[in-house]
Amino acid sequence: MSQSPAIFDRRLLRARQRRARTLGPATFLLDRVAEEMAERLSVVLRQFERAVDLGTPTDALRRLIGEGGKVGSIVAATSEGAAETIVDDEASPFAEASLDLVVSALTLQFVNDLPGTLIQIRRALKADGLLLAAMIGGDSLNELREAFAAAESEVEGGISPRVAPFADIRDLGALLQRAGFALPVIDSDRLTVRYDNPLALMRDLRAMGATNILTERRRTPLKRATLQKMMEIYARRFADADGRLRATFEIVWLTGWAPHESQQKPLKPGSAARRLADALGAKEISTGEKAGD
Repeated sequence: MSQSPAIFDRRLLRARQRRARTLGPATFLLDRVAEEMAERLSVVLRQFERAVDLGTPTDALRRLIGEGGKVGSIVAATSEGAAETIVDDEASPFAEASLDLVVSALTLQFVNDLPGTLIQIRRALKADGLLLAAMIGGDSLNELREAFAAAESEVEGGISPRVAPFADIRDLGALLQRAGFALPVIDSDRLTVRYDNPLALMRDLRAMGATNILTERRRTPLKRATLQKMMEIYARRFADADGRLRATFEIVWLTGWAPHESQQKPLKPGSAARRLADALGAKEISTGEKAGD
């Protein structure tokens, strides 16, 4: 069985997340997502007896969902400690059709085999089970990406990958369908965070455990001249009137249900009881007939 290419260094990711927890993590983005996810779950008109929080770096999501009264029990599936996680491209530790709910906040963007992970989640869900996840989207940190690319090109005569190629929202709906989810819904939010300088942004990324973990990253230290040029370009291109700098974070939301006979299904072609032209109060024009005839 062929393996997906290792885009991300998962061992390095875990090491940097441990470092962030030790130094004092920056959790403002994760806390915001956890609150939004708990709110989204609160409007779902059903209970979930058994749930798994897949890979979320803190307990914020589990705590808020537990307070909402929608979930009987929720356990963490992480790569730390005794638990195993399917986001490490390993076999799912969950039995087929054993879960009512899977939630995940800001971790699936670092999966090497996202299609395979979604298939594993789908198989672990019971019929009419729900996946609700949030991940970093492809428009995130576009300012930092552009500034680094321009600086490296000017100073070093070439560029290296420094910001992860996060999934595009247009591809994720197809991935949910491919994994077998019913009623897939994808939407996104954009959050603009402002900083005094690019170094403050990079400190936050370090405190999130979200600095460069690409396997194809440049292994030599960042040159001082490249860093200085990047800061100049960032300030020139992405400063507001007050001098503070913008950083964009795109949060992509994934919702999908394990198929069940009670769910809504599209009508079969030709089964409509009323013509569209009648519903719109318009004249139906047959093929080959011009509107002015």
